[in-house]
Amino acid sequence: MYRKDGTDYFVVDGHIHYWDASEANTANKYGEGFIRCFYDYQRNLSPSEWVWPLEKFRKYSEQDLVHDIFETGYADWAIFQPTYLSEFYTEGFNTTERNGELARKYPDRLIVNGAFDPREGEPGLARLEQLHAEWNLRGVKLYTAEWRGSSKGWKLTDPEAQEYLALCEQLGIRNIHIHKGPTIWPLNRDAFDVADVDHAASAFPGLNFIVEHAGLPRLDDFCWIATQEPNVYAGLSVVIPLIHTRPRYFAQVIGELLYWLDEDRIVFGSDYAIWSPKWLIEKFVDFQIPQDMQGEYGVLTTAVKRKILGLTHARLYDLKVPETAQLPVDEPAGGLSAGPNTGSAAA
Repeated sequence: MYRKDGTDYFVVDGHIHYWDASEANTANKYGEGFIRCFYDYQRNLSPSEWVWPLEKFRKYSEQDLVHDIFETGYADWAIFQPTYLSEFYTEGFNTTERNGELARKYPDRLIVNGAFDPREGEPGLARLEQLHAEWNLRGVKLYTAEWRGSSKGWKLTDPEAQEYLALCEQLGIRNIHIHKGPTIWPLNRDAFDVADVDHAASAFPGLNFIVEHAGLPRLDDFCWIATQEPNVYAGLSVVIPLIHTRPRYFAQVIGELLYWLDEDRIVFGSDYAIWSPKWLIEKFVDFQIPQDMQGEYGVLTTAVKRKILGLTHARLYDLKVPETAQLPVDEPAGGLSAGPNTGSAAA
């Protein structure tokens, strides 16, 4: 829980990892380039005091994660989002299995999500069922630019992907997190395009599609899709660190998201261990849209911040919120211009 000026913020860090990019687990130059690209994000977008040594960044400990997320990072809950990258890392980069071992130690703080790759065909469907049986999955993380053999990516519009989404719906896995953001070397930028989200969200209205990184650098495309699809959400991982190096650009992005979507469809994620949640949360709670931009974007209210930091994820993942952190029923959440969104969000 984070408390500031007498207000309690229930915090759900919706995008964390427990990766192993050690030299022993790195299979080739692509795995080496991938983790170094991640590390450049930390170095370039973090306050200097939050930059780790590269060796710690490659493989941090369980104690590091628990300390950074819960002891100093204010999170009430955190959600593991796996990324296997089996072509780059011998035992996988950030797997449900490794995440799940840690989640079992902290069942009241950590949620483990699964993953699927439709290129696995029928065996992959069986594997998804097994993952769900073992971990009681409430969500999956999809990485459409992941390499597999000669394939350099896949789309949500692929017929095979539709089978997997149908199985998620059947199993009750409601939250579909998709990396649709900046390219990480050596992956293909076009494989992260947001266009396929439109079809999937229309085809599966009972699922929630959380677009991680809000589609950057394709913010306009994402917003035009999300305003028509009430079950599409914006994840702020990668977006929120811009609050430090590019505060006016962050104000523009959050302003656009709140205009085109609404405050009930934007969720916080630190993308740990690229960034540590403590400074992100503190800066976000203190942040205000610059006065000269408020004529277009309005102001960022405390109620909106509370929803983004945790209350919306709590709804999506059926988490109990302490009474002190709930919004009063008579407290308006608005404060920014209402955009042309066409429906209420799925739950």
